[in-house]
Amino acid sequence: MTKNPFSFATYAARRAKLMATIGQGNIALLAAAPVSIRNRDVEYPYRQDSYFMYLTGFPEPDALAVFVPEREQGEYLFFCRERDPEKEIWHGRRAGLEGACEVYGADDAFPIEDIDEIVPGLLENRQILYYNIGDNGDWDAQISLWLNQLKSKSRSGVGYPKEIMALDYILNESRLIKSEAEQTAIRTAVACSVKAHQRAMRACRAGLYEYQIEAELCHEFAYHGARRQAYPAIVASGANACILHYVDNEAQLQDGDLLLIDAGAEYQYYAADLTRTFPVNGRFSPAQKQIYDCVLAAQLAAIDVIAPDVSWDKIHQTAREKMITGLLALGLLTGTMAEILENNSDNYFFMHRTGHWLGMDVHDVGEYKQNQQWRALKAGMVLTVEPACYIQPRKDIDPKWWHIGVRIEDDVLVTATGHEVLSQDLVKTVAEIEALMKEGQNRDISNRN
Repeated sequence: MTKNPFSFATYAARRAKLMATIGQGNIALLAAAPVSIRNRDVEYPYRQDSYFMYLTGFPEPDALAVFVPEREQGEYLFFCRERDPEKEIWHGRRAGLEGACEVYGADDAFPIEDIDEIVPGLLENRQILYYNIGDNGDWDAQISLWLNQLKSKSRSGVGYPKEIMALDYILNESRLIKSEAEQTAIRTAVACSVKAHQRAMRACRAGLYEYQIEAELCHEFAYHGARRQAYPAIVASGANACILHYVDNEAQLQDGDLLLIDAGAEYQYYAADLTRTFPVNGRFSPAQKQIYDCVLAAQLAAIDVIAPDVSWDKIHQTAREKMITGLLALGLLTGTMAEILENNSDNYFFMHRTGHWLGMDVHDVGEYKQNQQWRALKAGMVLTVEPACYIQPRKDIDPKWWHIGVRIEDDVLVTATGHEVLSQDLVKTVAEIEALMKEGQNRDISNRN
């Protein structure tokens, strides 16, 4: 397993870039993710806010990071929980104020309980406050209270930020281009996910339940050090594959159905996002194979155009036109390419975009348009490519196509000379999938004998 690819110098460099961007005379506040209660006194497993982790590397709740460029007494101030030996016996070790400075690089650290005494003073006479309004209502209310306190002192000559600007917008552009260390983390998440999908294909049998296949995925993730799923796994068999975000994962697998799995591991806060569709019994029917090959052709065509300076939209339009060509050949669409593109009649079968940014969040941050124009790709961007075809019953559609849902998704890095498919080791042609599933079936027969 790859070691943590991030040094604390990485976080320091990110903070330095932020300080230079927001500039002297301004201030930024960023809060840690809150603890969420699952039920009664049981908490959900804690996962730090992506922005907070990106800048601090600090994994604990109840923390506030304050950035004050060129402040003589320290630019990077931190508020967090103090060490508490009794509570640490029950709930685990804390960094404390000392750790916030010595390990996580803060210039100074204070107890989180002292924010009301200290933060208003830091806000005094600042021009712009950079803060993500709307992410957390409790923090929104707290900051409004501080600003109102300062406003009440304005006749005494106390200044306060007159403008609040979105901190996330600044960070999004930085997060969009992945460093080599970030690429390493994503590669590891993808490698875990490839193994998990392969395990699921080998294990798949009619009579099992979707949740049993999900268990195979989770086992492989955790076994390779990825303790979290990047998102709730979609394990959708039969008609469930035509529900885009199906997560019930409760149905029994039926002989003759397809199984669509959309699942990815998270490693060191970086996500993978892979989808494969395959037959429960290991053999595609003729109709399933025709739809599958149509989707695969669209995906391969879309991946092929990825390179620096290519428009983001070109990926989708390439996949869409290839898909339309395939559906026309199968008789599922009628008319000309121009008519279908204008009328969007293909949306009945393929109603979502072909991909999204990938990084710390599975649907990662970053604008898709700039100045009302689709942005151009740059080296270091990571994206998914996931065309699909979902066929719901309709009177004018031959029943042989009904309930076939196929999505194929890979994770792709834009390189200086083109692209790299990070998930290229995961089989996806009909022949490759059937061979891998046969291998699993033969192993199962051998074990029983």
